[in-house]
Amino acid sequence: MGLGFDGFSSGATDVRRAIVIAFDRAGGDMAVRAAAHGGVQVVATITSGDDVAAALDGIAHADLHLIETAGAGADLLDTVLPVLRERAVRDRARMVVAFGAEQIDTVTLHLLGGPADLLCDAGLSDRVAAIALGRAAVGGVQDRDPDSERLRRLNEEVARIAEVLARLARGEGDAGGSVRDRSKDYAAPPPAGVMGTVTAAEVRGAIRARRLRGQYLPAELFADPAWDMLLDLFAAWLERTQVSVSSLCIAAAVPPTTALRWIGTLVDAGLVERRDDPADRRRAFIVLTARAVAGMNGYAGAVASAGLGWA
Repeated sequence: MGLGFDGFSSGATDVRRAIVIAFDRAGGDMAVRAAAHGGVQVVATITSGDDVAAALDGIAHADLHLIETAGAGADLLDTVLPVLRERAVRDRARMVVAFGAEQIDTVTLHLLGGPADLLCDAGLSDRVAAIALGRAAVGGVQDRDPDSERLRRLNEEVARIAEVLARLARGEGDAGGSVRDRSKDYAAPPPAGVMGTVTAAEVRGAIRARRLRGQYLPAELFADPAWDMLLDLFAAWLERTQVSVSSLCIAAAVPPTTALRWIGTLVDAGLVERRDDPADRRRAFIVLTARAVAGMNGYAGAVASAGLGWA
């Protein structure tokens, strides 16, 4: 364990404090470089996975925790990430966590939905942007960075989708004018009247049709990860299959970091939730909430009644 403290002036109110936790030298160097570009002061660097909790106890406070998981195995991450999350919550700090695609399921098992910005296969610029956003968040200031504005628009779009689904569920998708909140048991059968309205094959066909656009037109013009993920999860719900975080990121058809942000936003919107796998403590699935299932069924009924295809 190497624990180093850099100089920090307590009178510099415009500089935020950061801790770097890295499991190999390259990751540590990358985090320190990103911190310098992002305008934060690294006050401590933990350079090994040994006894991270004890090392953190020697640090009074930090606004940002910059975590590089390269070089850490699943066993080590299962031990360390809960400790880091607990400390971040205690300090009201933001976490910026950089990891490889092969670690998506392990990292998200512990950190999805928490105080973390999750960066998958990210470069230096991605780290700097996340640090700048995290710095603004802990500083309580209005961040005018273009990335912040883009994320704000993404959040607004997901909120709009949630409202549309809710209206459909209250209207054409339910003859009684309201939707009964069903049990969140993933294996529960569809409510009466739903079977036969839409099939998993129809939903999968809509997904394939959306992917075909990219063969003839620039795919980036049609990025709609929230809807792509909702379609994939709805098809899985109809098929009675489970969807891992890494699989859902693939279904989103956008870079993994972007997909993870959208998953977090969908969680915040009350449309999806994480469910631990009872057979494997290292794995979690993403499932539609009862609200989202009702909305998707309502949408299916609405387009069927109107003689329309899935969008």
